[in-house]
Amino acid sequence: MNKTDLIAKVATVVGTQKMAKEAVDCVLDAITKAMADSDTVQIAGFGSFKVSERKARTGRNPQSGASINIPARKVPKFIAGKALKDAVN
Repeated sequence: MNKTDLIAKVATVVGTQKMAKEAVDCVLDAITKAMADSDTVQIAGFGSFKVSERKARTGRNPQSGASINIPARKVPKFIAGKALKDAVN
């Protein structure tokens, strides 16, 4: 399922494609802005979106074998909630 499919599913509940698109965009923007501020977003029964930090490390270029420095960075993570795990299994 992609974003267009999600909007179509939401439209069956809210009524129109336009309202569904606005709702989906609003939710995604809110999650994105919260994570940009390093906040955790917890949705009961679904899961948590959080920001994790990776340390700087040394890696290898697979083509040349040369060592390269990989800088520290923040990465988004999703942790599925119990209800979501149960629904999948």
